[in-house]
Amino acid sequence: MKHLLLTLLLCSTLPLMAQFDEHFTDRTLRVNYIFSGDNRHQQIHLSELLQSPGWYGRRVNLTRLQLKGNGQIVMTDTLGRDTLYCHSFSSLFQEWQTTEEATRVNKAFENSFLLPFPKEKCKVTITLTDTHNKVSSRLEHVVDPSDILIRRTGERGVTPWRYIRQGGSSEECIDIAFVAEGYREEEMELFYRDCERAVEAILSHEPFKSEQGRLNFVAVACPSEESGVSVPREGLWVNTALGSHYDTFYTARYNTISGVFHLYDLLSGIPFEHIIALVNTERYGGGGIYNSYLLASAHHETMAPVTVHEFGHSFGGLGDEYFYDDQFETQYPTDAEPWEPNLTTLVDFQSKWQDMLPEGTPVPTPADGEDVYTRVGVYEGGGYQSKGVYRPAQECRMKINEAPVFCPVCERAIRRVIRYYTEEQ
Repeated sequence: MKHLLLTLLLCSTLPLMAQFDEHFTDRTLRVNYIFSGDNRHQQIHLSELLQSPGWYGRRVNLTRLQLKGNGQIVMTDTLGRDTLYCHSFSSLFQEWQTTEEATRVNKAFENSFLLPFPKEKCKVTITLTDTHNKVSSRLEHVVDPSDILIRRTGERGVTPWRYIRQGGSSEECIDIAFVAEGYREEEMELFYRDCERAVEAILSHEPFKSEQGRLNFVAVACPSEESGVSVPREGLWVNTALGSHYDTFYTARYNTISGVFHLYDLLSGIPFEHIIALVNTERYGGGGIYNSYLLASAHHETMAPVTVHEFGHSFGGLGDEYFYDDQFETQYPTDAEPWEPNLTTLVDFQSKWQDMLPEGTPVPTPADGEDVYTRVGVYEGGGYQSKGVYRPAQECRMKINEAPVFCPVCERAIRRVIRYYTEEQ
């Protein structure tokens, strides 16, 4: 806990942000890590450092975290005194640790993170936290920008890409990349049309609609040898660009990517901060991980609401508001406040949406079926648990596919993330 408090203190209480040009060049440092372990132990291993042209991440609020996530990366000077940059994330590995499989086997997962390229030697500290908000693993290493083994990428042979919508320059806007998964070369025009539909779905929801001038969308046309997607429970393995597959954690609808290093190789040299993989399938499902990636089925009838929902996870850091009480291990124990802005265990509700409650609202709030999308309350059930976890509205885009909007709390949370990337605060 001491290390986590130190990390958050460094990221939030320094008097002014470090000016980007003072400490960084206009290049990207990609750090590849392996997270490994089981349900009780985890380790972090440094795999490789890479650099590519251009920095497409935020240039404001460099030393402050908007959301804590399940892990944090902090760049400091070599003495660890001055914070230069902060980033937070979640990982598929940490989600896997809550499954039954993690009680009987060790596994390793690939993770890639993008940092601004430093002008001088710096220290990078990566920290993972558990469901109780306690530090479970930590690694420090020094990055020397003159290190000859930092591999250069993205300078030639860049994957073909084009803008779908452009709100402004990369320095001013958030860059979101759609990546083709399961589209053969001759199907790329279909992929571009699917990207247009996905963008329209996202921009039909607030706050994305009113903030679209701060968003750039690019389409990355990486062809697959075969069409479709792998479905292990049907014995179907398809040779695709990203190697995604359903049945992640033996859950039929859960589609994820294990080859994260390859995914980032395909994106090297392209302006992006966030990743949306569109999958050429009619099968329902997908998945979204905060500040990592999301996958969505391009041709299922629920493509639009699922894409928006998963983007709520991967971009907005929002938690699932539905519940079914069939987890092997709870992800939201009652002794800790979730970091997701739309869930609470009431441990620290003041830090959530208490300021948005109408006067006289009881806590917990009974669900009466009225004003289900817009009336803010504290409704029990969320984060996969019917008891002990509370959500802000009776229905929301983060709860059911039929919801036409994000609830007011989720909308505010997403708007704060957009401003965090684009405005000094």
